[in-house]
Amino acid sequence: MFKPILLLLSIPSTLAAIISYDWNIGFVSAAPDGVSRQVIGINGQWPLPVIEGTAGDTVTINITNSLGNQSTGLHFHGINQKGTPFMDGPSAVSQCPVPPGSSFTYTFQLDEPGTYWYHSHSNGQYPDGLRGPLIVHDPNDPYAGQYDEEIILTTSDWYHDEVGTLIQQLLNTSNTGFNPPIPDSLLLNDTQAAKFHFTPGKTYKVRIISMAAFASTLFQFGGHQMQIIEVDGSYTQIATADQIRVAPAQRYTVLIKALATTDLNYAFLVALDINRDFTNVSASVFPHNITGYIVYDESKAYPSFPVEVDTWAPADDVTFQSQSGQSLLASPTKEITLNFTFGIDSQGVPRSYFNNITYVAQKVPSLFTAFTTGSSNTNPLVYGTVNPFVVESGDIVQIVVNNNDAAIHPFHLHGHQFQVLERPASGSGAFDGHNIAFLGAPMQRDTVTVNANSYVVLRFQANNPGVWLFHCHIEWHVIMGLAATIIEAPESLAGGTIPSDHQSVCNAQKIPLAGNAAGNTQNFLDLAGANTQPPNPDNGPTFEPSCVNSGSCDEKRKRERRHRRSFPVLEAF
Repeated sequence: MFKPILLLLSIPSTLAAIISYDWNIGFVSAAPDGVSRQVIGINGQWPLPVIEGTAGDTVTINITNSLGNQSTGLHFHGINQKGTPFMDGPSAVSQCPVPPGSSFTYTFQLDEPGTYWYHSHSNGQYPDGLRGPLIVHDPNDPYAGQYDEEIILTTSDWYHDEVGTLIQQLLNTSNTGFNPPIPDSLLLNDTQAAKFHFTPGKTYKVRIISMAAFASTLFQFGGHQMQIIEVDGSYTQIATADQIRVAPAQRYTVLIKALATTDLNYAFLVALDINRDFTNVSASVFPHNITGYIVYDESKAYPSFPVEVDTWAPADDVTFQSQSGQSLLASPTKEITLNFTFGIDSQGVPRSYFNNITYVAQKVPSLFTAFTTGSSNTNPLVYGTVNPFVVESGDIVQIVVNNNDAAIHPFHLHGHQFQVLERPASGSGAFDGHNIAFLGAPMQRDTVTVNANSYVVLRFQANNPGVWLFHCHIEWHVIMGLAATIIEAPESLAGGTIPSDHQSVCNAQKIPLAGNAAGNTQNFLDLAGANTQPPNPDNGPTFEPSCVNSGSCDEKRKRERRHRRSFPVLEAF
């Protein structure tokens, strides 16, 4: 039987702390770029609080959903949840969504130091503001003594319309170009006023976190080089860079050394990359930029000239080397190939696909299916249309993503950091299966970009039993179905216990807690009644208790579907 509590007790109590948060999640108003709109706050505040602790600490977060008409939930991005896979947070994967008026508790260990973040993983909700930093300090930091102060720097694209409206535009039958909503602005630390005070002689550790839903962010700090020391919670050997590109959900920790003089203040440029492929310089535009300032002396003028970059040529993260020196994992024992395309489904709605399958959330959360289907949990069929791949404990898993689209996409794996073995330039075509001969110690991270009409090769060891998503971290593409499910070491999951508050929120919505994807507890291979089509219309995180698990929504959905067809065609970008 799966016994998650053992891991939480594995750190001596004298060395670890228990950190508790009580959060009421509800709507507030904010105007981070000067345009007021409703956003999702915590305890009446936005921007949201930082979760902060030290490796080995246990975090407990008690949430109450006061959103009124929306369900919710939290994912702790980059936290591997070893021993606590039911705390990972994606709705319909490791839990039921938390309905309005309900409470829920997350408890997990900060098992690895690094720079992380948290966000809603419920029906595209986090672009409405439900996201914030998560920092895990390292008592054995290999770069301790090489910096004087720490700075958190978040970056995000921002929309003036709420998610529900944007989803209606996205999943419109007239959106035959599969175009995502384009952001209205760029935010740094949830504002557009970017200024940092530096003291000559000091070195600053800057934790850069992308909380974006769609666009990457490009950074160049005028007159100051960056020394990259960590990506996505994994230390790297120091890599010097003038420019970096931070894709949605990625994190970079860099050291920036202050100059020795206070004679000048310096400007830096941050650009929002809304381009399909920024490496195609002739077709790239950057309409949302922020000029920020590194200030040494407030009495001196700020630079008055506009900051420009002739060409964005950021550091290539695949060339980074792991600071731990971990060599290339052995040849794979399990290979997963994911061919990514867009298409139109049988209802005329634009979708995204892995291997011609668009992800469809099931009646029973996939982790609960793994817990309750006995030895049948090794059969991917019992999980339904969630693009399931079963891997055994100890497997060396190689994932190949063939990106058949003309745009760059970021892909994230829950529950693991992977080695990035190969990522060729745009236009390289599909992976041909050749052996990888990586020199040195491959960088490890949890979110990687795949270039346009090209591929990436990733590798990790299956040492964390659970049910883990692998998905594009452009949130609109998740909504369109671009996700797969890794069923890891299912033999270790059979008979697992579902925590009581999980049971409560599922029972409140009449969501079954056991059985295959359809909730069948007698014949696990009988999938009659399982979800085979994505919801249409998709109302995002909206909670509709009056028609849950009944037919009373049918006419309402038909009316909404007719209304959605009246939206104009979106222009390609």
